[in-house]
Amino acid sequence: MGSGQLVAVFGAYGHTGRFVVAELAARGFVPVPSGRNMRALGELADEFGLEARVASAEDAASLERALAGTVAVINCAGPFATTTGPVIEAALRAEIPYLDVAAELEANLDTFAHYRDRAREAGAVIVPAMAFFGGLGDLLATAAMGDWTEADEAHIAYALSSWHPTAGTRLSGAVSRERRGDVRLRYSGGQWERRTDAAPTLRWTFPEPMGAREVIGEFTMADVVTVPQHLSIPDVTTYMTVEAVRDIAAPHTPAPTAADRSGRSDQTFLVDAVVRSGGVERRATAGGQDIYAVTAPLVVEALDRVLTGRTKTTGVASAGEIFDAQDFLRTLAPHITLALHPQNA
Repeated sequence: MGSGQLVAVFGAYGHTGRFVVAELAARGFVPVPSGRNMRALGELADEFGLEARVASAEDAASLERALAGTVAVINCAGPFATTTGPVIEAALRAEIPYLDVAAELEANLDTFAHYRDRAREAGAVIVPAMAFFGGLGDLLATAAMGDWTEADEAHIAYALSSWHPTAGTRLSGAVSRERRGDVRLRYSGGQWERRTDAAPTLRWTFPEPMGAREVIGEFTMADVVTVPQHLSIPDVTTYMTVEAVRDIAAPHTPAPTAADRSGRSDQTFLVDAVVRSGGVERRATAGGQDIYAVTAPLVVEALDRVLTGRTKTTGVASAGEIFDAQDFLRTLAPHITLALHPQNA
């Protein structure tokens, strides 16, 4: 447990940030809310009885003040294309671990490309995409691999009952589209491809009782960045149910609304990870409620493991690379339902 340790949360007043603050407090940490919006910070700090620290990604000195005396920082502030670099730099100067919940492909790729060598040389820990997208799928694919050292392909399919995007999701998506232009990304043959054709629509057979569902294939999410960073798999593909794609594409889909006292929406999810090698298939599946809310136990469990030395490497690392994937997933049992292939159980 946190034992009163101070943890900076940059972007704490955002939708996901508030879940992270609550989870940190529940686990005995003392969150230090940080961000540029003084009013929103003040309201959050008053609600939880915390000390807020105003900081901006454009002001290095303010970030240093925000991180002073903390044992780690969790970055929840999108668009991550503009926040990851400055907050990572501040964490490196403070010599504390950095974790984020970024689902922006370009930001994730930048983190691995720009900080891998520096972080390793410094013995620092940087865990990007430690969230529903990027973290959970990576853990599931790693758990499904079991004792395999390589596989031919990995597939991660998402079934969301709905997808009501937050303002942060919409902003991050807009930034990604601006950076990417009129192309989509696919990871095939061990390299990134920039495609201009439409993503295919096909059917994915989820475990019962869900069964076969129509999905958008090559709906590339952060897992396609995190998985190949540490698993020898040349083809990694993610899929999304068509209903969820329609929701997030529609400009007037409302933001999520609370359906219980914890603030979770009534959205449900199923993540189905399949790895294949030589005609043999292994699978790991997780289900739960609210993709934004479940990010909080994911990133806070990761933080706790980093601070207590339950890690396998240093530097910039994906969830499945730095943690024991099967043990990590089982720890999440209060928040997800989990099914591993019998060979990997």
